[in-house]
Amino acid sequence: MIQFITDAFSHHGVLVLFFILFLELLGLPLPGELLMSFAGYMVFQGKLHGIPLIIMGSLGVCLGITASYICGYVAGRPFMEKYGKYVHLGPNNLQRNTVWFGTYGNKLLVIAYFIPGIRHVTGYFAGMMKTPFRTFACYAYSGAVLWVSVFVILGKILGPEWEKLHVFFSKYIFGGMVFLGGLIVIIVLLQKLRKKVKPHASSHH
Repeated sequence: MIQFITDAFSHHGVLVLFFILFLELLGLPLPGELLMSFAGYMVFQGKLHGIPLIIMGSLGVCLGITASYICGYVAGRPFMEKYGKYVHLGPNNLQRNTVWFGTYGNKLLVIAYFIPGIRHVTGYFAGMMKTPFRTFACYAYSGAVLWVSVFVILGKILGPEWEKLHVFFSKYIFGGMVFLGGLIVIIVLLQKLRKKVKPHASSHH
């Protein structure tokens, strides 16, 4: 994998990052964070320039998530419930995103980039929920620039140890977000249960 990435960047430069991030935000299981970290390492080596890298990477993310937003907006929820599994938006993921959107609102469009398994589907979901495009763009594009910048800059700072960044995020950030997501689901279920119990309690009086 590392050799493939090295060769790809050597021959095509920032275009590699653009296309990989574009495709990842459409739902393809590609290692975006790994690529951005490695790109930062190449900036450390002086083989790439940081600003063009961040611009092209952010552009790829913005175009990818916009395409998924349009698909979700046009197709609607019934279509996504039936075929969403092909873009990692199956019934469980659909329900999880519903809970997360209900909890965080549009802010999820920013923080979801840092959550593996969630960032791939937020564009589809935002479109499906008929989020106004201006609102979607404001949050999603800001998050895109932040996400790309963080990983490229940290990759440059870590230099030869850039792979540790990927390990850290995979091990700790994902685990923490899964725990938080589970906690949110439990809270929502308890709230629903409490609402059901109250009418029964009042009817006995």
